[in-house]
Amino acid sequence: MAAPVRVAFLGGLGEIGRNCMVIEQDDKLLLIDCGLMFPDADMHGIDLVLPDFTWLRENADRVVACVATHGHEDHVGGLQYLLRDLSFPVYGSDVTLGLAKNRIEEAGLLGKTELIVVRDGERRMIGPFDVEFIPVTHSVPHAFAIAVHTPQGVILHSGDFKLDLTPVDGRRTDLARIGAIASNEGIRLLLCDSTNAEEHGHAPSETSISGVLWSLFHEHRDRRIITASFASHIHRIQQIIDAAVDTGRKVATMGRSMQKNVRMARDLGVLRVPDDTLIDIEQADDYPPSKVCIISTGSQGEPMSALSLMARGDSKWLKVGEHDAVILSSHAIPGNETNVTRVIDGLLRLGAEVIHSGIADVHATGHAQADELKTYLSIVKPEFFVPVHGEYRHLVAHAKLGILMGVAKDNVLLCEDGDVVELSDEGLDHADRIPAGYLYVDGIVGDVGQGVLRDRKVLAEEGVVVVVVTVDIGSGKVLTGPEIITRGWVYAPEAEDLLDEACDVVAAAVEKALAEGVRSPEALEKDVRRAAGRFVNERTKRRPMIVPVVMEA
Repeated sequence: MAAPVRVAFLGGLGEIGRNCMVIEQDDKLLLIDCGLMFPDADMHGIDLVLPDFTWLRENADRVVACVATHGHEDHVGGLQYLLRDLSFPVYGSDVTLGLAKNRIEEAGLLGKTELIVVRDGERRMIGPFDVEFIPVTHSVPHAFAIAVHTPQGVILHSGDFKLDLTPVDGRRTDLARIGAIASNEGIRLLLCDSTNAEEHGHAPSETSISGVLWSLFHEHRDRRIITASFASHIHRIQQIIDAAVDTGRKVATMGRSMQKNVRMARDLGVLRVPDDTLIDIEQADDYPPSKVCIISTGSQGEPMSALSLMARGDSKWLKVGEHDAVILSSHAIPGNETNVTRVIDGLLRLGAEVIHSGIADVHATGHAQADELKTYLSIVKPEFFVPVHGEYRHLVAHAKLGILMGVAKDNVLLCEDGDVVELSDEGLDHADRIPAGYLYVDGIVGDVGQGVLRDRKVLAEEGVVVVVVTVDIGSGKVLTGPEIITRGWVYAPEAEDLLDEACDVVAAAVEKALAEGVRSPEALEKDVRRAAGRFVNERTKRRPMIVPVVMEA
């Protein structure tokens, strides 16, 4: 009997982002991806959301490495936070590690890891793990599928992929190698990208965007063109540059990540830019608008991104106006729609023309759609199948596709974050649960916790009421107050009668408690909170945060 192999899911199941899983073999752990997620609208003040690293920290001595499928933030953005507590090497392509290195270096953590470049088709022993790196096409260059050859058979992680027959760089998803593994060894377990499982048909080729961009550049030949894209989307940046060169424009980049990634991609030879094309953003005003193209960060409406600053009129480099055409060459990530809309509105108010994916085909997804997933499943022919990478509805849709393509219904498992499945001689089954909650990042504060987030939600939706009372503990008398200060509950000048009544209710509660012998400020604060909270709820049907302050004379 072969020893069982376990797969633990720390993020990415039931959500877009936080992609992170672990394969356990021979008492060692291999991490596949370590990503972050953008916060939802109700996560007030939160910058990023990470997987819960508690279990990994508890098993730090068993972690042998992280294998990165590709360089998107939702797959490698969490490394700079995990490396604060753990030390391990990271394996990936040159582009993947180049993108990850930027963030890790910014955090001052390069000394906690070794970045090990692997090539297309390479097979490595990483601790006890026999890992093969299979090329796939995605919206970032040099992405991989990961095949782990285990005692329980091959576990194939698809990575993020599409079946693009005409990719910008000519690097196609290696279906031949995947098919060879399936035919010769068999694929015991498939973990597959579910993002577009609900979308019928095939994803459009990335090269289809070239013609659209070329047309837009010619249509707006008399205007300055400002483009916004993901800084990691090197293929899209290449197509923008090609259109700019074709129309005789100089190109300037804006945003730190865009500038770093363009420099890195040129150094690796995956981005081709004529030497006389790139200019510094400071030089943009030296050329007529018709001779300039700007490539900027901010396609997701990030508040402090270059494009957002332009939309607010706060950019120190560019003033947007009627002479500008702005192309948003991306789709809004779920949760970012409001921010993107705000940026578009701001640009329109400044007089610019804005072209986005709702108007023109300026974006092509990097994820396989339903017909591509069916093709993939027909080639892989997995014995067991776990859909990954997507919201729960995407996982459900993908599970149905798996059954349609011949995977036995009982061999398709729908999992959630925190699930641990075990692959053994008997099959695949749920085996355990591990912590897999959200880890919130708030600036330099780090994890703020659920309690703080709940308080922020209350403050945002209900407001705050501060009640200040000064008492003489010795005599048991109220000396001053109660004074009530509100923010976000009622507008004080228009609610004087209500506030006076609230003061009377609180004063009565404090006097009653003092008369009963209560002398502890903490106990009095509880009485104040209870009395004020009950009054506010009864009179206004609201539940603001009540902050009692009892001071001793």
